[in-house]
Amino acid sequence: MNRKTSDLKDRLDPLEYHVTQEAGTEQAFTGRYWNEKRPGIYRCVVCNTPLFDAATKYDSGTGWPSFYAPDNDDAIASRTDTSHGMTRTEVICANCEAHLGHVFPDGPEPTGLRYCINSAALTFEPAEE
Repeated sequence: MNRKTSDLKDRLDPLEYHVTQEAGTEQAFTGRYWNEKRPGIYRCVVCNTPLFDAATKYDSGTGWPSFYAPDNDDAIASRTDTSHGMTRTEVICANCEAHLGHVFPDGPEPTGLRYCINSAALTFEPAEE
């Protein structure tokens, strides 16, 4: 095990590590943020990069936090995922390459995209009231 892997295993809980480092998926309707409705910013659990503003979050009915746009186009990157016998677009943190989830072309306007993101890949910073 290399130092980076060891450090991450010490810092992240087992589900966070599995999702972000092994491209895992948490079970639908179980993540800590799937039903979060407060304003704020969602950040990468690995490197703390701001990824999604809560203003772009919506209820997709899937059981995972869903957003129609990233906080900033440079915050995320994508790559083709052919696992599980299908072709999807994987979403990763552009800064640390942590697996976040997938993006699909069935979201609401104005983008028509649905960024389906694992809660385990995120931390949430509520807006100041």
